[in-house]
Amino acid sequence: MDLAIAWRLFRREFTQGQLVLILLAITLAVMSVSGLSRVSERLQAAISEQASQFIAADRIFAASQPIDPTWLAKADELGLSYTSSMRFNSVIFADDEMLLVQVRAVESGYPLKGSIDLASGTAQGLPGNGEAWAESRIRALLGNPDSIELGQSRFALTQEISKLPDGGLSLFSASPVLLITMDQVAATGVVQPGSRVGYRTQFVGTVEALKQFDDFIKPLLSDVQRWQDVRSGESPIASSIRRAERFLLLASLLGIALACAAIGIAANRYCQRHFDVVAMLKTFGASANQIKLIFVSHLTLVTSVGVVFGLIMGAGLDSLVSRWLPPELMASAPAATRPIVLGIVTGFFSAFMFSAYPILRLLAIPPLRVIQRQLEGVSWSAWLNGLLSLIAMATLGYLYSRSLSLTLIVVATALLMGLLLLFVGLGFIRLGHSIGLSVASPLQLALASLRRRGRQNSVHLVGFSTALVLLLTILALRQDLLADWQEQLPERTPNYFLVNIAPDETQPITGFFQERNIEHTDLYPVIRGRMSHINGEPLIRRSGDSTPMDEESEQEGRSGVGRELNLTFKSSLPPNNEIVAGQWSSAPDDVSIEEDFAKRMGIEMGDELTFTIDGQAVTVTVANLRTLQWESLQPNFFLIFAPEKLAEFPATYIGSFYLEDHQQASLLELVRDYPTVSLIDVGAIVEQMRQIVDQVSLSLSLVLVLVVCASALVMLAQTEASMSQRTRELAVLRTMGAPGRLLRWSTALEFGLLGALAGLLAVIVAEVALWLLKTQVFELTNQMHWHWWLLSPISGAVVVAVLGWWRCRHLLSQQCAALLRAS
Repeated sequence: MDLAIAWRLFRREFTQGQLVLILLAITLAVMSVSGLSRVSERLQAAISEQASQFIAADRIFAASQPIDPTWLAKADELGLSYTSSMRFNSVIFADDEMLLVQVRAVESGYPLKGSIDLASGTAQGLPGNGEAWAESRIRALLGNPDSIELGQSRFALTQEISKLPDGGLSLFSASPVLLITMDQVAATGVVQPGSRVGYRTQFVGTVEALKQFDDFIKPLLSDVQRWQDVRSGESPIASSIRRAERFLLLASLLGIALACAAIGIAANRYCQRHFDVVAMLKTFGASANQIKLIFVSHLTLVTSVGVVFGLIMGAGLDSLVSRWLPPELMASAPAATRPIVLGIVTGFFSAFMFSAYPILRLLAIPPLRVIQRQLEGVSWSAWLNGLLSLIAMATLGYLYSRSLSLTLIVVATALLMGLLLLFVGLGFIRLGHSIGLSVASPLQLALASLRRRGRQNSVHLVGFSTALVLLLTILALRQDLLADWQEQLPERTPNYFLVNIAPDETQPITGFFQERNIEHTDLYPVIRGRMSHINGEPLIRRSGDSTPMDEESEQEGRSGVGRELNLTFKSSLPPNNEIVAGQWSSAPDDVSIEEDFAKRMGIEMGDELTFTIDGQAVTVTVANLRTLQWESLQPNFFLIFAPEKLAEFPATYIGSFYLEDHQQASLLELVRDYPTVSLIDVGAIVEQMRQIVDQVSLSLSLVLVLVVCASALVMLAQTEASMSQRTRELAVLRTMGAPGRLLRWSTALEFGLLGALAGLLAVIVAEVALWLLKTQVFELTNQMHWHWWLLSPISGAVVVAVLGWWRCRHLLSQQCAALLRAS
């Protein structure tokens, strides 16, 4: 019987539109989570797939010894595919010429991802028996021979390599590459006991299988073994991927927060409209359990419908976006189980958590309200509503992002924002107290209305400002993130590196660039040194340390702090470096250190560092901490010394330059004139990073659209919440003879003033939120958005005024009798 009554009431209220706003809010929340989660996972998988082609695999094991066969047995058990390779340096001969090269010996199946680009096209296999493939530099430096000698074997040079998928960016080990197959190494006699050889095993497989293998192999790694993926280290690709994923997570969290805010506002409005209904039901003898059953079942039904609609729309969103993606991105389709489960959990959890406080107030309505309509029963503390909302937001945020730090930042920002807006907004609105109740002008009437509804308008101000803050935050991060990438990767980003430059070649090479108008960076000295002490305390290798410590660590495979680092000296701060602590100093005993490196090593300002360079001890003091941009593809160093400190040590030099297509002939001249200098083509890395940025920009645009929709829904919910009281006030004003023109203008001005104030407060909070996010999450340079301080209040006033006037237009067009009946 009770369920039948609840169902009849549900059908009546649903057809009358009283539950539509809650339904829309739940649908949007579920669509945002399920659809956006699916799209985000697809884009992340596609980005990782393309980026992983730079290492030709999903995972790489690197060490100075071959991988343990029992580990390969585990990979077979998990269904992973793998291939092994060797890397070693050796001298090759062609007639009277000789050249130091890096020999890469690979097994069948290489590469697991990507392809070998040859001068004649894409490779369809590997070198045959007695054959070798060589980079174009080898032919140029050896005079275009048909064959070469490597150890005791002779190889025919049958193909010219344009690019290897895992060519990498090892700037300090840049010998040209000679590619042979693994089964030909033994015949050369080059690799002997004690030879310095790097072994690699590359793996590919499903996400779940790779995760299980990660968990299996990581505890077994020694201090000379490395386990890497495309996100490892401080490479440009790794940094771009991390930022892209953080933004997708943050943007999705903001969309969920807005949808949940709309659910809370709509549920609060729904319960307020039923205060009289509950009072009448109690007067007629309905028990508390019967009333609870009615409204809880209403919430359950509308939530179920919203979840179903949201899942359908989420699937449609994923399908629609997939049509815009290139075929290679559409092929990346992670399992849909997690987005569906997240959508269902989000719908029900957010609906009940954000509706709990309004329902508690509704159930506490006394029967006496039938006579005294101002009674609202037990006034539950407002902190309960805030606590439930924060718990819901934090739980959903963590379930979605699986990032505790990002969730805590968003929740903390939301808490601070809510408190600030509530108190500041209430204070601003109460300034209208001195205006009084005069209705001589639309402005006076609007200010009087704001004052009369001071408490309610303060809550509305929080809702409007929240929507604007999140909209401004996501818009600014999208623009700044893309602008930051584009600034680091401008059109003329260096596409070549020169390494192993002798000191007496620096001036001629600089002149070479200047004569041909080739854009280039400074040439930086490179000196090998080992950090031995910090504040007099000797350092040892840290077992299991898998954090790369300098630019070549991924290639060398060594970990810990006891190995050699690449040091440089310079009298001025290099481009793309920024001092974050201390001041730049050229004093002989001072050193500049990169901030993240210092954190990993536990180094602080003023610490004394001792290095062993060419058998000599060099002691310096940390004068400043720097940040640098790995994405700039310019020479970067963790440690920069004063020239006087390292000038006596032997050094080679490194630099980068940008070469246009019509200047390619200069490369041959450079190689011919300076045969000992190594040339590295990084144009492919630049192009790959630009592709990643383009893919991310698509997802950013999509997320922005969803956040705009969520913001509009929050504003609509806030406007809807004041309709009943506004109807009564308009009826009174009409009865007192207020003309329609005065009411229309005063209503527009009231909403406009509220929107302008919301816009102003939104700018303040958004700037604080952006500072936290950029400095703590995205590692971006924060800048004030001064144009917002004018545009945001104006935009807020216009948007909220139009939205409020549109929602009130049918009330403003009604006559006095109709308004009295409606109220």
